[in-house]
Amino acid sequence: MTTAGRDSLAGLLRRVWGYDRFRPLQREAMHAVMEGRDSLVILPTGGGKSLCFQAPALALDGVALVVSPLISLMKDQVDALRELGVAAGKLHSDQPPGEAREVLDGLRAGTLKLLYISPERLVIEGFDAIARGMPITLLAIDEAHCISEWGHDFRPEYRQLRAFREACPAVPLHAYTATATPKVADEIVRELGLRDPARLVGSFDRPNLFYRVEPRTEPAGQIAEIAARHPDQSGIVYCITRKETERLAEHLRLLDVDALPYHAGLDATMRRETQERFINDQVRIIVATVAFGMGIDKPDVRFVVHAGMPKSLENYQQESGRAGRDGLAAECVLLHSPADFMKWQFVLKELSPEQQRITKRKIESVDRYCNAWSCRRVALLDYFGEKFGEENCASCDVCAGSLEPHEDSLVVAQKILSCVKRLKEEHGPGYTTRVLVGAKDKRIAEDGHEALSTFAILKDHDRGSVRSWIAQLLAQGHLEQAASGEAPLRVTPRGWEVLRGTGPAPVLMRSGTKKVRVSKRAAAELRGVDPELHARLREMRTAIARRRKLRPYIVLSDRSLLELARHRPVTRAALHGIHGIGDARVEHYGDDILRVIRDFLRDHPEAAPKPPAERPAKDRTAVRREAFALLREGRSVEEVAELTKRALSTVGGYLLEMVAESRIDDPTPWVDPALTRRIEDVAAEIVVDGRVRPLYDFFEQKIPFWKLRLVLACAERREGQSAD
Repeated sequence: MTTAGRDSLAGLLRRVWGYDRFRPLQREAMHAVMEGRDSLVILPTGGGKSLCFQAPALALDGVALVVSPLISLMKDQVDALRELGVAAGKLHSDQPPGEAREVLDGLRAGTLKLLYISPERLVIEGFDAIARGMPITLLAIDEAHCISEWGHDFRPEYRQLRAFREACPAVPLHAYTATATPKVADEIVRELGLRDPARLVGSFDRPNLFYRVEPRTEPAGQIAEIAARHPDQSGIVYCITRKETERLAEHLRLLDVDALPYHAGLDATMRRETQERFINDQVRIIVATVAFGMGIDKPDVRFVVHAGMPKSLENYQQESGRAGRDGLAAECVLLHSPADFMKWQFVLKELSPEQQRITKRKIESVDRYCNAWSCRRVALLDYFGEKFGEENCASCDVCAGSLEPHEDSLVVAQKILSCVKRLKEEHGPGYTTRVLVGAKDKRIAEDGHEALSTFAILKDHDRGSVRSWIAQLLAQGHLEQAASGEAPLRVTPRGWEVLRGTGPAPVLMRSGTKKVRVSKRAAAELRGVDPELHARLREMRTAIARRRKLRPYIVLSDRSLLELARHRPVTRAALHGIHGIGDARVEHYGDDILRVIRDFLRDHPEAAPKPPAERPAKDRTAVRREAFALLREGRSVEEVAELTKRALSTVGGYLLEMVAESRIDDPTPWVDPALTRRIEDVAAEIVVDGRVRPLYDFFEQKIPFWKLRLVLACAERREGQSAD
């Protein structure tokens, strides 16, 4: 692909979508399309998968076919593209014949650039013959994990898509998904017949999401609290059973929280109307089973709550991932109860014994996630085989200090472990809990366990707390079970160390106590945003959406509204500097936006953007000398930036100059040693001619350039010394 081709992609990104940079792996995915090479792209929800084929489709001749599994998702994508001035159409089996004919006529006439099509429509008899006569430049398969029987959204019709490859072997195929284990990825490649595909796998990390786990006490009240933290914003609440969705939605409405239920047992018309109201911001919260979510292209969901334990961490990753798809801060809360495990066993009783065994193992993984006293982000990424590079993510309840450890964790743990031993390791968590709290239980009396020294030893605590502590000891490896549920508990070697007082003490969470920490990212996003102007802009967006019969987020994203309320542009030229506002949006909505901002500034002249205050000139050489001295003292780059009132990137530049002048070959005073080794290892594989950009993209643009350059410069100096 030529440089001109690359430039045209960046230009399209700015002009059509109003974006000034590529997200991680988008550039590489687009290059695969431009070069006509098959690809498999696995990017997290909200990672910008659609742009990976939409932008190249505009840069290439011909039409791009896009397979999409749900009509609602197809409609949203096509509406959004048309608003941007892109010729797009859709074709599916529920379409009126006249509309379908118009789309096919446009396809034959070459007036369409993207055609969204359902999988069953693509493979119907005769369509391959039509396709062979069309200038088709690529086939993009969205939600490609639906092809896998090992996936959680298997669609048999996806298995037939290989017929298109056989009918049109020259057309490149590109598969896109947010959820694919290595096993599922291999199956996608095999079943679609992808030829030497470019495999691009992004990070599963969603840095804008704040993860919490709370003991479920009174779910309606807890959810009302969460909703209050996100006024006038959308949320999804997931329940295990249909009955729970209806009961919880009713309780929320009694608390004046705008909520509606959604599950597969409701009338199809009611489900469709509920979904439409939610997408169009006419109802704030959907309380749903897992039947809700796939195909929902709503990017501005600010919180997702699981009112019951999800049946796997794969499900949790996907369902919680429906929050914050626009990249803005969002909250994911899991309300956990030990009773959830038994509830899932009842729900899944119709599965085969083997399926039940696999599902129970997955539920146990969720239970460990809920009860472990460790970073939620690390636990999730570790499950998917990815390592998190920081010791503290600052974006979960554990790392943010929202949870309080029990002041007597060691004593409580020793009492529980001692009870398990005195019960001869023959009983499960439920029975052990009853013994510990001193329950009046016929079986306990008959077995003589009332005479144990550990009987009623935790009588001052409720059963829920004790059962939770047992689960935490299981999650931390001090107890184990050969099977799930009420299988006997056994004390592990690690647990024996706790009993003897020779090993590290476990940390047990205090039941029902929490300090809610607000995401620092969320606070930063609101900095400088005028709330009144923001509210006026939201009202304007709603009015435009109704007038044009569009989803509000298709008109303008939440991020665009925040930037408008922060920067308050007053000219069309200035609008182009706002994220997500390209040529088409300026043309369609520019006058409306500017009128709202100008009216606001007329009412509040003190809020007019002020020119940046002139900073007294300071001799650059003096600042540089000061920075060098501080860096040599061992101060961090962040500290020096604060002391010298300079940007981090500027101080990073000073550090690079100092290292070069002093011929320093050890970066570890300023870069963590483990991260240094990681950068050096990766650089050895992908850095050519000293180019840092591939390294920057590999690390998902999370490591600043100055750190990467510093590590490379020091490594190069050491190599030079060895050669000498």
